[in-house]
Amino acid sequence: MVGYGAREVAFESGGSTIAAVFYRPDRPGRHPCVVMAHGFSGTMDWILPDFAAVFAAAGFAVLTFDYRHFGASEGRPRQLVDSQRQLADIRSALPHVRSSDDVDADRVALWGTSLGGSHVIVIAAEDPGLAAVVANVPALDMYRGLRGRYRPPHFHPGPARSALAAARLVGSALLDAARGRLGASPHYLPVYGRLGHAAFSDPALAGLFRQVEQGSPRWRNEFTPRFLFHAPRYRAGTVEKIRCPLLVTLARDDSEVSSALVLQKVGRAQHPEIRIYPVGHFDMYHGAVRDEVARDHRDFLLRHLMPLTAR
Repeated sequence: MVGYGAREVAFESGGSTIAAVFYRPDRPGRHPCVVMAHGFSGTMDWILPDFAAVFAAAGFAVLTFDYRHFGASEGRPRQLVDSQRQLADIRSALPHVRSSDDVDADRVALWGTSLGGSHVIVIAAEDPGLAAVVANVPALDMYRGLRGRYRPPHFHPGPARSALAAARLVGSALLDAARGRLGASPHYLPVYGRLGHAAFSDPALAGLFRQVEQGSPRWRNEFTPRFLFHAPRYRAGTVEKIRCPLLVTLARDDSEVSSALVLQKVGRAQHPEIRIYPVGHFDMYHGAVRDEVARDHRDFLLRHLMPLTAR
């Protein structure tokens, strides 16, 4: 365990200023660095600080940031979920840390969760300079990933309600996309709310999202549903291109992402490490499970970025 400090920094991406926090261990010299990519609607004051603290205490420099349109970063309209812009922001974060006097440019890893987990796999397939990548409950394909998801016993809307909910979401996405093309303000939906009127509707998550609103002031319970027309799709052959060590951590009872689909695709990578935890998607971010997942991520990164002789 080492001490560390954290300071606010910024970098440019797509003409916007991206707000970030850089964690630096209290040791001299250049450090291996972990760049962290958040999930759907996430801001860097939620989830990321818990994982970043574990990594920084192990001797890693860490960069967390808000995607364009979210949190403290620039970008209009607000709360716009755009996968291509988020990928561009991650790509911009990499040269930012590699050029830092505090970072060993040959020992930079990517960490991503949920939608960010999909992003880091895409970038790892195209960037041979990465030293390692961690994908936590990655949403590899937002459409094929709907099939085979875990169905919690307390939340079974049924075929008719599910079809109606899907139709309502598509209608909202069409309206939002049309307003975007006309230059009008977005038609927002809640991230969490009623079935058919929000991205997440499981009643078991209500308390969690109340905690997020209270404890993460930069997070907002709204998003642009036009995202549904541009959600990530997995391209065959992507994981096969990854040359650096890859760790994928999955929730066995994931009702948001099909763990079976992720296992099928990731199994084609070169020597992937896969860990499965007997919990749901959001359980991976809280309590004892979060602590276990973070330790497993830390240990993987230590093995590949900081061998014993360098510690």
